[in-house]
Amino acid sequence: MTPPERSGRVRRFSTAERVVHRATGWLMLLCLVTAACLYLGPLAQLVGRRHLMATVHEWSGILLPLPFLLGLLSPAFRADLRRLNRFAAYDRRWLRSARRRLTSPQSRPAGKFNAGQKLYAGWIAGAVLVMTGTGLLMWFMGLLPAVSRTSAIFVHDCLAWAIAVVLIGHMRKAYADPEARLGMRTGYVSRSWADRHHAHWLRDAGDDRTKDAAPEADGS
Repeated sequence: MTPPERSGRVRRFSTAERVVHRATGWLMLLCLVTAACLYLGPLAQLVGRRHLMATVHEWSGILLPLPFLLGLLSPAFRADLRRLNRFAAYDRRWLRSARRRLTSPQSRPAGKFNAGQKLYAGWIAGAVLVMTGTGLLMWFMGLLPAVSRTSAIFVHDCLAWAIAVVLIGHMRKAYADPEARLGMRTGYVSRSWADRHHAHWLRDAGDDRTKDAAPEADGS
């Protein structure tokens, strides 16, 4: 059952969703930091312990999909995956407004997740799969003999730089929105913020509650 709303606040994320996000974030950060210690010469000399850095990097990469897989046990997490995988008409309007650099909430309507967040989630999921695959090819060179280790390293390194840039943009967006960070930290956001930035989410949630209550009303 959905926990009751706090006064003036709306439940945005369940405990399971917040744990998945936090665990994935820490594993991703560990991957990037250890990669920098292996890839950047001055940093590698400063830190040393190359074998340890390589081991931590390999295992943090292997474990990266694990929080997602465990999160599938949560109904709330699966429901949000369906939301992230579905584009509505207002999402296309959000993208048009983003191209025109319109920033007002009225010009960027959104459900629980806006179109930018949906694109980011899809891109990062694909990137993690490719990084895991190329990392395994580098670790176990006999998995796909047709693919050379050099090719795997090239794709792995280029995508690592792209992930670093995208993650910096993601963190900048999060830093600019304290209410969004509060929602990920506590699970709750203010109703006024949700109504301003995610009005379609509140509307859909209200419709769902009405549908759930309808059979009881008919039976009374």
